[in-house]
Amino acid sequence: MNDFIRILRRFIPPYKNYLALNVFFNILSAVLNLFSFALIIPILNLLFKTDRVAYSFMDWEWNPGSWEFWKEAPEVLKNNFFAFVSELIETRGGSVTLIVLGVFLVVMTLLKAASMYLALFTMIPIRTGVVRDIRNRINRKIISLPLGFFSEERKGDILARVSGDVNEIENSIMSSLDMFFKNPILICIYLLGMVLISWQLTLFVLVLLPIAGYIMGQVGKSLKRKSLTGQEQWGYLMSQVEETLSGLRIIKAFNAESKIQERFEKVNDLFRRTTNRIYRRQQMSQPMSELLGTITIAVVLWYGGSLILEENSSVSASTFIYYLVIFYSIINPAKDLAKAAYAIRKGLASMERIDRILLAEPGIRDPESPKPVGFKDRIVFSDVWFKYQSEWVLKGVNLVLPKGKSIALVGQSGSGKSTLVDLLPRFYDVDRGSITIDGVDVRDTTLYNLHALMGNVNQEAILFNDTFFNNIAFGVKATPEEVEHAARIANAHDFILATEKGYQTLIGDRGGKLSGGQRQRISIARAILKNPPLLILDEATSALDTESERLVQEALENLMKNRTSIVVAHRLSTIRNADVICVMYEGEIVEQGRHEDLLQLNGYYKRLCDMQSF
Repeated sequence: MNDFIRILRRFIPPYKNYLALNVFFNILSAVLNLFSFALIIPILNLLFKTDRVAYSFMDWEWNPGSWEFWKEAPEVLKNNFFAFVSELIETRGGSVTLIVLGVFLVVMTLLKAASMYLALFTMIPIRTGVVRDIRNRINRKIISLPLGFFSEERKGDILARVSGDVNEIENSIMSSLDMFFKNPILICIYLLGMVLISWQLTLFVLVLLPIAGYIMGQVGKSLKRKSLTGQEQWGYLMSQVEETLSGLRIIKAFNAESKIQERFEKVNDLFRRTTNRIYRRQQMSQPMSELLGTITIAVVLWYGGSLILEENSSVSASTFIYYLVIFYSIINPAKDLAKAAYAIRKGLASMERIDRILLAEPGIRDPESPKPVGFKDRIVFSDVWFKYQSEWVLKGVNLVLPKGKSIALVGQSGSGKSTLVDLLPRFYDVDRGSITIDGVDVRDTTLYNLHALMGNVNQEAILFNDTFFNNIAFGVKATPEEVEHAARIANAHDFILATEKGYQTLIGDRGGKLSGGQRQRISIARAILKNPPLLILDEATSALDTESERLVQEALENLMKNRTSIVVAHRLSTIRNADVICVMYEGEIVEQGRHEDLLQLNGYYKRLCDMQSF
């Protein structure tokens, strides 16, 4: 129960006005329903001529501030209503009275139905708003979390949480709102009416209902645990779909379709069996509540009939039927409570999975008192140590990058080149040592200010399913002329104009309609338009053919003119003109200098050059 109260406190407050209206209309609906049922008594008395009491109108002084007023209200209203019906029978006859009572019943039902609709109407903004807010929070959290968080998570599982788990939360919250507001209101008002009719009979009913509720609670006890398992399996299934879509080219090339299909079917069948167990328990609520409700009504019929058969009974036959109608009206809210309990258990399991994202600690935060930073002099790596898990990836790296110079990082795969450049924009934080820009530690300024100093061009050009224009102008406000100028410098203008709509042409998912060289030149144009003081080029040409590499290299040279840059490269021909070349080996800088100087050392760099020349 505490878990649900926390969910309500987290997501419902922005919609408290809608919730207040929902409660009001639920109360109005229940009261109107109770009064419409009250018409059963005079109709039955009139049809079967069982009422021999002579009613006369009672005077009633309007004084809502007095306890006596509310104490007498039910009896006075009942008496005056029956007096009105008696007078109507005497003056107009039984047939006309039935017509009047029927019209009154229709009007009351119409008002009740309108109140029910308005209650549901005010619930819709809450339902859709809560789902929107949860998805917004998840997306905001995903954007704010460091890259290290996602190295431990499967992309498909995260997608499953945004889709399936959020829908479970929606159903859970709506069910809990019904449980906390709508159903208790109906049950309380109906119970009040039952107490006013016969407190003995109601006391007997109140003993039976908790027993039925306990039995229902026992049935759904393990549903939350099963639901959590099912949602995790659904996330794993989505991960496999995402992997299949990403690796479809390799799957086909290696004739691995049957293997991938077999793996998918195995997980899908496991998810089906878990879902079967969940749904079987969930569907048990309807027939069980039906059975328990019928048993309860049968017991109430026996006990109520015994009261009627006693001499001087306070309950007449028509009143007892009215009582049964009210009691039967409690069954549906009670069933909804049982259903809500099942949905809530599933929702709790989904909330746990979503909270793994929402409550995850970012790890990399802005300082409370950030310092301004501007790149005017140099960047210094001082005794930098870093590890992802237990093994050190960087070991005591020292490096100075003066403004206006280009530094190249070379070395074998796994030597720590890309990790070193990822530390500069704080994609990860150093474990020991420091990185400073003009004497300001990168951890002492905001991430926004830090990222504003840098432009990235990666080995895999990361593009979006949008137009050429929006991809080049990504993250900045730019005019068409500025975008075209950046594209010309990046050698991208000609092939963009050759497309159907020019700069407004959609490039497909991840730039799928473009070649590798074209994607990379769009990425370079994006960096040119941002015009940052520092460039980070991570294997920008390693995945390209010779002709594409020439065009991209020319674009990179245009980009690097009069600009500070850090270049990570495998192809040594692309960095021979760098001001400083740093050779990395097993997390350390083992050689440092210009191209010609390093060749004369006859060390690691010389061996790398010889291998590529061969």
